[in-house]
Parts: sequence; structure tokens; C-alpha cells
Amino acid sequence: MILLSQIGFITPASKRFVSQNKRLLLPLFLLVCLAVPTLRDITITALSDAFFQVSVFVAATLLIYYYSIEHLPQLELSYLSAKSPALEVMFASVLGALPGCGGAIIVVTQFTKGQASFGAIVAVLTATMGDAAFLLLATRPTEGLMIMAIGLVVGSFCGLIVNAIHKPDFLRPTEQEQKHQVKILPTKIIKISKPVWMFAIIPSLVIAFLIAFNVDFDQFGQYTSTGISLFGAAMALFTVTIWAYSSKGETYKEITSEDDECNPPSKLIKVLQDTHFVTAWVVASFMLFEILVNIAGLDLKTWFVHYAYLAPLVAVVIGFLPGCGPQIIVTTLYIQGIIPFSALAANAISNDGDALFPAIAMAPKAAVIATLYTSIPALVVGYGLYFLS
Repeated sequence: MILLSQIGFITPASKRFVSQNKRLLLPLFLLVCLAVPTLRDITITALSDAFFQVSVFVAATLLIYYYSIEHLPQLELSYLSAKSPALEVMFASVLGALPGCGGAIIVVTQFTKGQASFGAIVAVLTATMGDAAFLLLATRPTEGLMIMAIGLVVGSFCGLIVNAIHKPDFLRPTEQEQKHQVKILPTKIIKISKPVWMFAIIPSLVIAFLIAFNVDFDQFGQYTSTGISLFGAAMALFTVTIWAYSSKGETYKEITSEDDECNPPSKLIKVLQDTHFVTAWVVASFMLFEILVNIAGLDLKTWFVHYAYLAPLVAVVIGFLPGCGPQIIVTTLYIQGIIPFSALAANAISNDGDALFPAIAMAPKAAVIATLYTSIPALVVGYGLYFLS
């Protein structure tokens, strides 16, 4: 903040504004990096890579996912009316394995209403990877499907064990009156991005696929590569800025979790919300990585090679943090080849995504115990994969 003030980006009025919305720190930080000559090139590269390697594919994946749900309404079922505890736990794991946090939040809500067992809570929190699953599926679909399969199997197994140890109503709130209210969000700022995305999505997808196939853009003209990088950087900065203004950004939850659904619900707005959220955290992690490597001289890959045995443990500890933001950073490190698959799997099992927020609010004891329970299979699977690889 001192550096920002010295450069002139932060005035007393803007200081008060930023203190009220901490999301704005990210776009302001990016503007400062663009203004500093020694950081400009790596900032443009990081922004462009985040947009073409992640944002475009995440937006396409989300479109397919949300429009598929419309034609497969069974995916929106809160839980299976259990004819047997095993079916309930297995269906909870299926909901958790779905990309995003919606399935896990549904099971948490049903648990507080007395309509799901504690084993179902453990199963869904174990199986869920949150919004990081969208990022992984968009960039590494094979590994994404593997993680979903691991979460589904481990979640079902753990849920059945927990129900065998505890009664189904273990730690369930005795009196709970939960009225779910869909918040009316400031969608005007989000709607600004709609025509921009509609204009940019098709050419961006074409460019992203060409980049994925290592096409040399210099063959199309001397300044083609530079123009594409600047376009990607501008789109990433625009997306991050829209994300920053889409919420009050006062609390940890508002910074690290996706925005609540708007009223009335809109699939396209939801796609944009989630794409902006994932992009913001990917940009933050890309910039952190570039600064640590190029400015601080820290070789993260070498560090994790030398201390590879700590990677699954660190990933599990990060998984304790509620919200999808920190987990997206872990997934980004895997995509960049910094951490091994064993650490990614450990984090995917340990993390509860945004579902931990309503769990803490409505059943705090159950949330804490369930999170601790998920750390056990996370360590077992993480270190099992580590020693087998």
C-alpha cells in the first residue's frame, strides 16, 4: 500500500474505498506492475497466459456444464431419498464430485434440516474439489476426471465408515430454521462484461487452441504475437476488474468464494461470475509465481523437488482454508508443473470449497469435525500416491 501511494495510484479517498473492498487490491496491484518497467513484460505475459490458458477454457466448460444441468434436472437433486444409508452416502459423493460447490452446499443444507446423515456430510466434503475442478477439467481433462473418480470413491468409503461409527444425526443442530434467500447482487457491472465476452469468446477460443497446439504466430506477421499477448492481457485485466467491482469484498468469504446467485437466476450471469472468480485467483497465483521466480529468484520447482515429501502435507493444510480461492492456487501450481499429482489429490480431498462457509454458519461443530475427518483420507491418498509414483 505504501508503494502504491508513492507511485500515485492511491489517494486518501481511494484508500478508504479499497479498505471497503479488498478485492480492488488485485487490479490496483496489476496496474502498478504494468507501470513498473521491470515488471511490465512478466505482468503482460502472466495476464495473457491466464486468459488464454485458463479463462477461455473455463468459460467454455462452464457453459457446457450449466446448460447440461438444464437438460439433466436430476443433477440438481439435493440428495437421494435414502432407501439405504449406502445409497445416501454414495449419492452425496456424486454431488460432491460434480465440479463447483453447488452439490456440496446442497448436502450441507439438507444436513442442517435433518434430511441427511453426518456420513453424507463427510462424503460430500471429501469428494468435492470446488471451483478448482473447472480449472483442472478445462486445462488437464484427464487428470480432472481422475481426481473426480478418486474423490467419488474415497468420499463414499469414508462416508460409510463414519455412519458405521456415528449415528446419522451426530452433531446435527437440534433446532434449525434456515431460510435460503437469493441475494440481489450488483449484476449491472457483471452485465457490462456480457457483450465483451460475446465478442471475444470465439476468436479467443481459436487463439487458445492454437496456443495449445504450439502454433507459431510469427508466421502470420511480425507483430501478431505481441498483439495477441496484449489482447489477452487486456481481457484478463478487464475480467479481474469486473470481479473486483462485483462484490463488496469486505470479508474473507467474499474474497475467496464465488458470488451468490443473482435474482432472478441466470445461467449466463452465473457463467460470467464463476469465470471472473477463477480468473482473478489464477491471475493472482500466476503473478505470485512470476514475481517469486523472476524477481525474488526463488525456484519453487526445485524447492518442491528437494522437499517433495512435504508437498502432500502442505496441500492438506491449505485444504483446511474455506473457500475455493486458495485451492485454485494449488491447482494452478500443479498445472505449471510445480507440485506433484499426489499433492493435488491430497488437496482435492482435504478442501471443502465454498461449502465450508454454510457448514460453519449452520453447524460449526459438524463442520470442524467433518473437516478433520477429511484430512485423514487426504493424507493417506496423498502419501500413498507419493510413494507409488
